[in-house]
Amino acid sequence: MRHPLRWGRLLGGGNNMKIDFNEVANIEDLRAIPQGEYPCKVAEVRESQSPAGHTRWGIRWEVLSGDWQGRTACWDSIHWSERSLPRAKYVLQTLGIPVEGAAELDPETLVDCQALVTVAPEEREDPVTGVRRLLNRVPFAGYASLVSKK
Repeated sequence: MRHPLRWGRLLGGGNNMKIDFNEVANIEDLRAIPQGEYPCKVAEVRESQSPAGHTRWGIRWEVLSGDWQGRTACWDSIHWSERSLPRAKYVLQTLGIPVEGAAELDPETLVDCQALVTVAPEEREDPVTGVRRLLNRVPFAGYASLVSKK
């Protein structure tokens, strides 16, 4: 496929953008890496409120090795709601954080924790603008431990 952008000179100088919009996809691809499994670390955790009003932790996963080392694999989140606690427990356990009994956790506890992360593409449409975006996401059970069990 030809590249849709072409440069041309205007008489008297300046640049003119020539675009064949038939060759431009109607989707914004925001993926930094292809789908697959990657050894990753938690590079950042951002605390926010979900639209439903509960606390969530946004987790930025960074690839540890290979061709994509240093790139953001994806963002995922832990939701602190009754319905979401089983997945929160699963993710924390995979990261090696104790999940037996009562616990008090801080978002920074997760930073630098490691896991094998499965990354899959997901298409979303912005309900306001109608812009379609292709993002990476982690499936429900898309984590595995990188620490060997002894």
